[in-house]
Amino acid sequence: MTFDDFREIWVLDFEFGEDKDHLPSLRCLVAKEILKQRVLRIWFDDSKPIKNPFLRPKDSLFLAYYASAEMGCFLKLKWDLPLYLIDLYAEFRNFTNGLHLPLGRGLLGALGYFGVSHIESSEKEEMRTLALRGGDYNFEERQSLINYCESDVLATEALWGKLKHHVDFSRAIIRGYYIKALSEVEHRGVPFDKPLYLNLKNNWNEIQGRLIEKIDANFKVFEGRVFKKDRFEEYLKKNLMSWPRLESGVLDLKDETFRQMAKKYPVISPLRELRDSLSKMRLNDFQVGSDSKSRVLLSPFSSKTGRNQPSNSRFVFGSSVWLRSLIKPQKGRGLAYVDWSQQEFGIAGALSKDEKMIESYQSSDPYLSFAKHAGQVPETATKESHPKERSLFKATVLAVQYGMGAKSLAESISVPLEEAKHLLSLHRRTFSKFWRWSEGCVDYILTNKRIWTTFGWQLKLSGEINTRSLANFPMQANGAEMMRIAMIQMVKEGIEVCAPVHDAFLIEAPLEKLEKSVHKAQEIMAEASRTVLKVMKLKTDAELISYPDRFIDQERGGVFFDSVMEILQEIQKAQSLSK
Repeated sequence: MTFDDFREIWVLDFEFGEDKDHLPSLRCLVAKEILKQRVLRIWFDDSKPIKNPFLRPKDSLFLAYYASAEMGCFLKLKWDLPLYLIDLYAEFRNFTNGLHLPLGRGLLGALGYFGVSHIESSEKEEMRTLALRGGDYNFEERQSLINYCESDVLATEALWGKLKHHVDFSRAIIRGYYIKALSEVEHRGVPFDKPLYLNLKNNWNEIQGRLIEKIDANFKVFEGRVFKKDRFEEYLKKNLMSWPRLESGVLDLKDETFRQMAKKYPVISPLRELRDSLSKMRLNDFQVGSDSKSRVLLSPFSSKTGRNQPSNSRFVFGSSVWLRSLIKPQKGRGLAYVDWSQQEFGIAGALSKDEKMIESYQSSDPYLSFAKHAGQVPETATKESHPKERSLFKATVLAVQYGMGAKSLAESISVPLEEAKHLLSLHRRTFSKFWRWSEGCVDYILTNKRIWTTFGWQLKLSGEINTRSLANFPMQANGAEMMRIAMIQMVKEGIEVCAPVHDAFLIEAPLEKLEKSVHKAQEIMAEASRTVLKVMKLKTDAELISYPDRFIDQERGGVFFDSVMEILQEIQKAQSLSK
């Protein structure tokens, strides 16, 4: 199928606000059929249901910019989603991925890139504010909004005229399938414990103060609500804990560093969660509807690797880990968190065709298998008999995935620099085929200025070069392709996906169907991995949560959540006594 096979090509745009459930509250729609130059202009009146005006799904192509928003409007109207869709944002993002775009990646930025004029950004912002306002609109306001909507349609049509020559139709359609699936996921939302959420939000200021008192009693690194670096350094020295430092010699206190060090020293996990919560958590940012569903725009294709990039403060899986405990299935329903096991390690082995890496991945314990291949533990070694060695080789695998050098590895696992160098050299020696392939990929992109995935998601080289990112791109970007292929099929099969999470999916189902849904999801994920990798399937794990239980990441956020709940109960008890 090609563009010439369609009898209708529609460019469309909705203007909308937001209802009480954080779903679109529709204002107007403008759609232009560009082959016959027909224009539809529809103003929505909540009291009058409007039938789907698009009646030729099998031979119609639909175009939009940020198309998941348009598909969300279709779902709100209970219209069938188009069969064929191309998101011009995704295609422009792919065409320019890696390039510096002074005007940004919005519609105005894309038009500017191709030299197409449009309205000023200030006027666009004014119209969006009007659409978001809601309420009654007078005649002039209605005309202004629908005329603005039409101007965006005409601009998108002009953009299509410039961009279509750079679009791979078959792959663009697959990306369109993903956008449709994603819009259904955004529409569904993540089930929340809304009463608990409201309690936390209403008492958050007091909770923070008491949390600092409670958690800091074991560390003594806070002064009021301020984290003191010198006190933390004293704590580390007193407890004989090594810690990475910046080139200036001061402690590296970035959250990612804290996260990695908390794996090494689990005792500091509550302190890490506390700092994270105090610095960036905004409970008010969560959008929880009257139906107890948290909804957020998942921003597909927004990262260079093609992964979704939702707001960290609005997306529950982007915020502090303990907040995932707000996720709770509704009565009679259950949830499952299904993820690929060691996804990037498996992808690296498959793409490089490194037999030892593939064998290690397919073993029951890839990290211990690495140690065996490297000749550092006997063939009879187990997790129980050689826990220290396994931990070191796991850290080495992760260090390679994160692009860490010997110094960073040494600091993160508290070993001398020479030992860290030795561990990394063992990785190079053991998985030599992978390293030749990886360095070949970097050489290729440095020479050809571009690289791409199995399904055509590309990265162009420009500006400052980060060879670490270049080396990681094949694993991360093909992982994103794998996720998209799996989610398309899951939604097609009727699996209720609540959220895609990097290398995992949160799904829900009635309790009596939960295990069947999980089994089907795992089959689809395995097949999606084979579709991308060709030579092998990746393994999956699943954690099931049944009502009235809640989702808890016990290893990383469980202790902190328990502390929060204990404090909240104390506050509520005091409040009830004072009445």
